[in-house]
Amino acid sequence: MRSSVEIFNIDTRQSRVIWQSESLVEAPNWSRDGQFLILNGDGLIYRLPLVEHSVPEKIDTGFATLCNNDHGLSPCGEWLAICDKVEHGRTCLYILPAEGGTPIRITENLPSYWHGWSPDGQRISYCGIRDQIFDIYTISVEGGEEQRLTHGEGRNDGPDWSADGQWIYFNSSRTGTMQIWRMRPDGSGLERLTDDGYGDWFAHPCPNNRKVVFLSYDADVFDHPRDHHVRLRMMDFDGGNVETLFELFGGQGTINVPSWSPDGREFAYIRYFPEEG
Repeated sequence: MRSSVEIFNIDTRQSRVIWQSESLVEAPNWSRDGQFLILNGDGLIYRLPLVEHSVPEKIDTGFATLCNNDHGLSPCGEWLAICDKVEHGRTCLYILPAEGGTPIRITENLPSYWHGWSPDGQRISYCGIRDQIFDIYTISVEGGEEQRLTHGEGRNDGPDWSADGQWIYFNSSRTGTMQIWRMRPDGSGLERLTDDGYGDWFAHPCPNNRKVVFLSYDADVFDHPRDHHVRLRMMDFDGGNVETLFELFGGQGTINVPSWSPDGREFAYIRYFPEEG
């Protein structure tokens, strides 16, 4: 599997390749200063500078060496959320200094999969699986009691905060096919935003509250597997003007986590190339 880290500009409607690897890498986050991307690969977390001929630099995550593709920087850029299962055998959410360090456990209940920070940096949104039920939760960055926002209405996943802090965007199968929804941070004000012939996942609102990018599978694809022909789509903040930006081979790992540039003009994603033969 070859991985291609790419950036799409929503003004020019053009993509450019940043770095390619013969190994599997996933889920780019953009740094708050716009200077690098964060990726995961082989259970580790890497920093990829956005300068010519750069290669990824490993971030020290201490004991956490089975990290998955649910990771991201805090709004201030000083902290990094990761998800790892070394300590407990199931995925646990941690934070650590963005430059590297010892992970601090945040979630007591497992498994928990990070997906977003509140704009003030005080809360984290994530998908938690409790008794085989996938729901949306938030929790303080200091840990403590988790707040449950959905209650088993289908499968709920991928919660990401809007830049103004007024909404949490997420995907839910509560009406059958996975679609994009949003709700207030306390779980109220539920709104359905997509209603189409696709399975829609991982909605990420941009920093200027204008657009939302998300990943769409064919409707008959269950879950969010890798190795599929998918499409990256974009809509207005309120769900209007849905459009397909481009199609690609990808899925899991392409855009699981927030990946907008700080100015909201570009987003990073990963394209995959199937093995030949």
